[in-house]
Amino acid sequence: MIKEQKLNIGMVATIFLLVTNFMFSQSNQKFKVTLDAGHGDHDFGAVYDGRIEKKIALAVVLKVGKLLEKNSDIDVIYTRKTDVFVDLIERANIANRADANIFVSIHCNANKNREASGCETYVMGLSKNASNLEAAKKENQVITLEKDYQQKYKGFDPKSPESMLGLIVENEEYLNNSIELAGSIQKEFINVGKKSRGVKQAPFMVLHKAYMPRVLIEMGFISNPAEGSRLDSEDGQDEIAESIAKAIIRYKKEYYGTYGNESDEKPSDKVVPVVIDSKPASTSTTPTTTPKTDEKPKETPKPATKGVVFKVQISASSTKLELIPSNFKGLSPISMIETNKFYKYMYGETTSYADAKVLLQQAKATGFESAFVIALRDGVRIDIGEALKQ
Repeated sequence: MIKEQKLNIGMVATIFLLVTNFMFSQSNQKFKVTLDAGHGDHDFGAVYDGRIEKKIALAVVLKVGKLLEKNSDIDVIYTRKTDVFVDLIERANIANRADANIFVSIHCNANKNREASGCETYVMGLSKNASNLEAAKKENQVITLEKDYQQKYKGFDPKSPESMLGLIVENEEYLNNSIELAGSIQKEFINVGKKSRGVKQAPFMVLHKAYMPRVLIEMGFISNPAEGSRLDSEDGQDEIAESIAKAIIRYKKEYYGTYGNESDEKPSDKVVPVVIDSKPASTSTTPTTTPKTDEKPKETPKPATKGVVFKVQISASSTKLELIPSNFKGLSPISMIETNKFYKYMYGETTSYADAKVLLQQAKATGFESAFVIALRDGVRIDIGEALKQ
């Protein structure tokens, strides 16, 4: 009995050290941002009155990167830092290999109508809007400058963005977060007096293969004499770069906080405070993982839990699922949030951030690798850092 007891104590100590080391190593991970300067080398992009898109995009990307690199907890990855040509798929692959948290592609807009003006930010998606498709068509034409593009992009015709319908399987996991990042960028543009053309969806090939929240920014119309001159100026580029950097930093703080190891979890969606729980609220950190096939979901809205609590968001989908363990790889309890016909599913609930991290590891071990911890106060989503100050 004594030997067995010593062995158990030793095993517990070993497990504790492993968990401690794992959490320590995770806490030192940085928030990774991949910045993509559109075009490059023989691909000039739009050119109007001596203003060249590839040069403006690169100048702004380098300025954004310099601002972000002032933050010790942010790591910046560039698809290009010089005037070189990079395949569209390779740009996404650079972000994927770096396991980046977000991908931001920066471009200038252009139009035959020289009066067109304003900035807009795109997320990946299918659109029947003519102007959105035209913007995608223009940027996707770049692939014709790549070697063997017909084999590499088999089945895709850059002259017809609709052809991506046959290729794309939209990763809903990152869609809403992409929209939130895009919205944050547009808000910053508005704050400095820019005309906003809004957040839009279009089938951009450069976004298609990036497996993370990703956006494409059209900073303004290089074809507009006044706006184009501003884009080509040092002051104009500084203003744009500062706006983009501020939006990225705000996004990081909102979704990853400033404490612990938030930067290693890629969020799948922003949570809005209309909570529907399958079970009464509890602060227990030892939820059962045994599926109960006779369990019936209770989808009647209930009052939000008072005070600050932590949950683990495990998935987001346009499909509404019954809140039973068998639908979530045995995890229970599961709560759900519905907004705009989109459903977000969360696992567990606790008032302890440390216990929330235990729940997070349980979720990831079960197979929800993109799970992340969220904080709510009286049912309203708040920043992790703010929650911990409570």
